[in-house]
Amino acid sequence: MSFPAKQLKKLYEADKKSVHEIASFLKCSEHKVNYWFAKHKIKKRSISQAMYIKHNPKGDPFIIRIPTTLEDAKLFGLGVGLYWGEGSKKSKNQVRLGNTDPALIKIFIKFLHRCCGVSKAKLKFGLQIFSDIKPNHAIVFWQNQLGVGRKQFMKPTITPARSIGTYREKTKYGVMTVYFNNTKLRNILVNYCLGSSVVEQLHGK
Repeated sequence: MSFPAKQLKKLYEADKKSVHEIASFLKCSEHKVNYWFAKHKIKKRSISQAMYIKHNPKGDPFIIRIPTTLEDAKLFGLGVGLYWGEGSKKSKNQVRLGNTDPALIKIFIKFLHRCCGVSKAKLKFGLQIFSDIKPNHAIVFWQNQLGVGRKQFMKPTITPARSIGTYREKTKYGVMTVYFNNTKLRNILVNYCLGSSVVEQLHGK
């Protein structure tokens, strides 16, 4: 029995099924599916691509929106600028930005929601505080400032208290870090920071 390229491409590329799932669907061995993949020169996904699809079976949990108004264009530029200046690019699997200023964190959340189509409910928050700050007091402060649920907060990281000074005053409620776990969006934002345009990113250039 042979399998046409059109059928296999639909199952693999459009329906995002794995080789194992295709074999089960076609009631044949994985070896046979791989044989016809090679025969039709169908390029297989990398391990990282396969893992991404496994963790996002319904597709990307975000959607980049090209700015259509001056207000959105300003927000888009501001969001990318904040990520470039304040965000952590070391993590390969998540968008991450931390700061002590609630207003700055709120702008970045607004950017993720309005410009990147990220649901606020999908965000996670990590708080780093000094040992003389009450964790619950700090969490309630940030929860009220950002308008997010308590369950979105991870366990606070507590470090030894420092001497009183300008930095100590700025961090009386700790350093808040907003997280969105998605490798693809992280890479898109990094490429924006490096100068790629929205259109280039949407077309995979």
